[in-house]
Amino acid sequence: MNIKKFRGSRTCGGGTHKNRRGAGNRGGRGKCGAGKHHATRALLRGYTYGKHGFTRPQKVVSNTSIVNVHELDSMAPKLLREGVAQEKDGAIHIDVGEFGIDKVLGTGSVSRRLVISAPAFSASAITKIENAGGTAIPTNA
Repeated sequence: MNIKKFRGSRTCGGGTHKNRRGAGNRGGRGKCGAGKHHATRALLRGYTYGKHGFTRPQKVVSNTSIVNVHELDSMAPKLLREGVAQEKDGAIHIDVGEFGIDKVLGTGSVSRRLVISAPAFSASAITKIENAGGTAIPTNA
């Protein structure tokens, strides 16, 4: 709608001065009518009502910090330069417990001989590390 043609007029095409009062002319304020006359608008805006899902009890929830074997494999040269990892007998020794990592997971591939110490390993991480000629050493933390 071209608003310029309404400049100077009192109500800008809204009829009499009484017509655009209150929220009734727009079907209510806020989320009004989301289940009725504004259902399409509510659907497009993603309004939801009621409870959805559940919250796990805090005593069951554990925040485990993880790292994948491909990340350790790609970071190995950098860790060696920084002095965090050591190279002994042709293998790179990394203690991920020093970084606050709780578990090593097996996503990705390993191209180097890695000797990794960690509190926990997944089964796939152990097989990938050992297939590359390295070892996985579980530590008690």
